[in-house]
Formats: sequence, C-alpha cells, structure tokens
Amino acid sequence: MTHHRGSTVWDVRTTAERYAVKVGRPVPESDDHPGQDWTGVAPAREAVILQLLESFAVYGTWPYGTWNAQPWHEGPSLYELWEPQRSGGSPPPPDAAHACADALTVLHEAGWVHGDIHPGHLIIGPAGTATLIGLTLAHGGTVPDAVDFPYPGSLVPYESPEIARSILETGTAAPTTASDVYALGASFFFSATGRRHVEYSDDAPRAIQRKAAATTPYRPVTVPGLFGKLIEAMLSPVPGDRPTSAEVRSVLACQC
Repeated sequence: MTHHRGSTVWDVRTTAERYAVKVGRPVPESDDHPGQDWTGVAPAREAVILQLLESFAVYGTWPYGTWNAQPWHEGPSLYELWEPQRSGGSPPPPDAAHACADALTVLHEAGWVHGDIHPGHLIIGPAGTATLIGLTLAHGGTVPDAVDFPYPGSLVPYESPEIARSILETGTAAPTTASDVYALGASFFFSATGRRHVEYSDDAPRAIQRKAAATTPYRPVTVPGLFGKLIEAMLSPVPGDRPTSAEVRSVLACQC
C-alpha cells in the first residue's frame, strides 16, 4: 500500500490476477497547502481514460470520493532501475529510455497527452517494455463532466515552464505533447543523476517551486554523450524547440 496526497494505492492479489486499486479523497486545506477537491474524483477519471484507451478498468464511489481497479504493472520505475548507474557514476543504458519514449510516442500518436509524467509513472516491465501509468490527468478524449476537472498541473519538478506559468497565472493549463516531452526529459535527468533539473529549497511552498520552474534556468545537464544532448533539447524552455516524442524515440533507437 502506498499513500500520496489525496489517494491510496493498494496492491491487490487474487488467485488469478493482480490489481492496483486506487482510492481517492479530497485534500483538506493546511498551512502549506491550499487543499483540493479533484483528488476525490481522480480515480474515476483515470478509469474512464483507461477505458477510452481500451484498457481494463472499473470504478465506483465511496463516502469520500471515488476508487478504481486496474491491472498491476510489474517492474521497477525508471528511477529505481537506474539506481546502480547513479551510485557508480556510469551513464544509464539507453534501452529503458528508448522504451519510455516509445510508450509516450504511442500515446501521442493515439491523440492523447499524458499530463503527469514523472519517474514513478514510468514502469519498466520484465520484457524491457515501458508502461505509462498514472493517466488521471491525461487529455485527448471526451471525459464525462461528472468525473472531469480542470488540469491542476503535475509534480512541479516535471512541469514545463509554460505549464508552470499558466498554473501560476490562471490556476490551470493545457498539457501538450511538448510539455510531455519536457517532463520526460526531466524524468531522464532526475533518474540518471538523482538531482532535480530546477533548483529550489526542498521545503519551499508550491508557488515558489512553480516560480522557479517557470523562470529559473535549469542546472547544466551533466549526463554525458548524445543522451545528455538529447535531454538538454527536451528541456528547452521554448516548446517549439523541443524534439517530438517520435524524434526522441528515433534518436534513442540509434543508441540501443
């Protein structure tokens, strides 16, 4: 069982299958957090999106929000997979990065944007393929009003500058394929180095974190070789200057 702000995820095993069961609830206001209601609806929204993508998911309600059940995806996250390289100071092998770029390209080509890419949502399976989990904030199809809500942004270290600025100015944003590529580049950087690409205090309020993401130049990309150059391009502050997910996949395919 894992806890996140506004949700709990259970690893449920039956004699035949293994499921991830997510239970959502609103987050109350606190001294350092404004509170949010969308987390209570989030599991239902994710289940609807999985169904639109023709993946198995069921959902329902409980007194404080909604829940969903979906297949469990076996394997480490990208961050967990690359831990030996971080400890040893060697560059990560490109095969897992290629698998992540391939999964994102497939999603984009289906007309969807993920909207919440970070290392914990990049699962590398036993066969070496990647699965993008955490599709709660994805955009691309028609979601019923009863389970929909404005895009609230994602984890700040993986928000592109244009997303962070829009959240600060309007309270919401429109995730794009370019912002997904930025988030994937930030995930590569963090998984390879163990450091955020944007520097701010760990205890900084969320608004200060977002301001840093929107305005502060990122740390130099220290990942060596062509992979480092690719990450640098993915982290461009200008959306149009970033490669597409398909271009990222193509570059990484040449390195495998």
